[in-house]
This record gives sequence, C-alpha cells and structure tokens, in this order.
Amino acid sequence: MILILKSNATDDQIDHVLERVEAMGLQHHLSRGTFRTIVGIIGDEEKLRQEPMRAIPGVAQVIPVLPAYKLASRDAHPESSVIDVSGVKIGGGNLGMIAGPCSVEEPERMFRIAESVCKSGANLFRGGAFKPRTSPYAFQGMGEEGLRLLREVGDKFHIPIVTEVTDPRLVDLVSEYADMLQVGARNMQNFALLTEVGKSTRPVLLKRGMSATINDLLMCAEYILSQGNSNVVLCERGIKSFDPATRNLFDVAAVPAVQALSHLPIIVDPSHATGRPDLIPPCALAGLAAGADGVHIEVHDCPEVAKSDGPQALLPEQYDELASQMKSLASLLGKTISPLPETLV
Repeated sequence: MILILKSNATDDQIDHVLERVEAMGLQHHLSRGTFRTIVGIIGDEEKLRQEPMRAIPGVAQVIPVLPAYKLASRDAHPESSVIDVSGVKIGGGNLGMIAGPCSVEEPERMFRIAESVCKSGANLFRGGAFKPRTSPYAFQGMGEEGLRLLREVGDKFHIPIVTEVTDPRLVDLVSEYADMLQVGARNMQNFALLTEVGKSTRPVLLKRGMSATINDLLMCAEYILSQGNSNVVLCERGIKSFDPATRNLFDVAAVPAVQALSHLPIIVDPSHATGRPDLIPPCALAGLAAGADGVHIEVHDCPEVAKSDGPQALLPEQYDELASQMKSLASLLGKTISPLPETLV
C-alpha cells in the first residue's frame, strides 16, 4: 500500500504516520519529493484495511497495491481456473455452451428445445424456474415444479442444468435439482444471496449487474469465494447505456479486461446484452473471439408464445447455424467445447 501525504504535512505528522505503520508490525519506505511525500508500506495489507489510514493527520490519499478481491484476483491465482459442472468443463480452453428458454414452460416444449440444442452442441441447458421480473404482475416462474421439470430434462439428455436462484432461502431447494446456480444481474449485489451460494457446493454463474463496474463484479465474486465455494463463472450480459438501439450495451471489452485481473472463467450472454436475434450471432462470435470461455444464448421454438423474453430468443434452426459457426471459431482459437457426459457426475 502507498500513502500519499498532504503537501503541507508537517514533520511531526510524518513521524506519526511512520509510528502508526510500525505499531501494526509493518515496514515503511519514506520518499520525500519536491511537492509530495510518499510512504510505501510493506507487509500484510489486510492489517491496513482494518485501520482508517485516511483519518491520520497529514494523509491525503491511500492507494492499495493489491486488489480488494484477493481470492478472485490473478495475483493470488496466476493460472486460469477450470470449473467442472457435472462433467462439463468451463475455462482453461474449455468452452461452456449454455442454451435454452428464458423460463421453464410446458414439458413437451422443454424436451423439444433441449433435444434440439443438444444436437447442435450445447453442453449446458438453461431455464428459469424462479423469475425476478420488473413488474409484480409478470410471469414469476413455475417454482419447484419447474425445477423438477428441468431435472427430468437434464437426466434424459445427460446435460447439466443451469437455473437462477433469487432468494437466499431457496438456495438449498434449487441446489437439489440444478447442477449450476445462476445469480442474475438484478441480484449481483444481493450480498445475503451471494453468501448463501458461497456456502453451497454447486458451481455458480454470476452475471454482471446492469450498472456494475468490473470491480463491482469481481468484488461480488469475492463474496462467494470467501465462503469456500471456488467454482465461480462470471458472465458479461450487457450494461445500461443511453442508446435504445439495443436492450443493453454489450461490453465485449470486459472479457479480456476481466481475464487480465482474474483467474475466473467469463462467458458472454448476447441475448440479454442486445435483446435482438439479428445481433446475437455476431456478438456471440465477437465474444468468443475476444477470449470468452463460453456463450449463453436463449432459444425457443415459438418465441411469440414464450412466457418471457420471447423477442430475444433464437429459433432452434438459428441456434444450430450459430453453433456450427462457434465450433469452427473454437477450433481456430484452439479451444474445446466439452461434449455431454455419458452420465452426470
């Protein structure tokens, strides 16, 4: 950590700063410049985080050298993490291909869509049993009935299931059925929920909040990691912007930016990012080209009757064409799309 002292800091104030650093069992390096005096501190920065260093007279600015998200940072974990979701690997050159409808719907439709996306190469199936909606009058999901249906689909096609958990009280219930727990954009900073999924043994898909910075995203991942769950996959799903041309702004630069800072895998969700089927394929390919560890896409066989987010879903045949292009790009990039496991582990 570096302390920048005020330009008018007195010798007594500087001495007091050094005494406080020594009292914490840390070493210091004093550098006097023409206009500023800087104190470099060597030792365990956690001790400093517990002390109000800015409150010491004469201190103008406190600059941490290590990020606050220590467990999520690449400094603490130089090698890229590989997350195993019931036999499907994400990260380290392994691509997770998540596909399925926004919401869990009637059984016949769910089985049709699952069969289709599995044939196209998807290796994780998604669907929301619990739906956090902007309006309290909108469809809120099928609840546990939807979870049971998802599990039937997963078992039939040997494909891991990804579904959202919206409430800390539901973590145990959703974990009984799902292979991976999704924390949606609206809940990214629901710290009680993050703490509970951090105590779970299930891998977690953490979506970036609509107005969240990259630092915000990584700090929320730190909540999960700090509870002992190291199996976290991040998701760039678009952030708010002033332009109504797309549902959100697809921040493709977030992919390499996150990868430079963190060892955690990061995937992209061009469905929520753009809200437009015509933009999903090029943005999905752009995400992979930027280094993403997978793609999350909504697929529905009749979007006009979908219970939620139908306008942003691809038709199965559209997904099949895109999946073929993603396979070709993955091969070009030297990456692998994990095949479906013979049995879910």
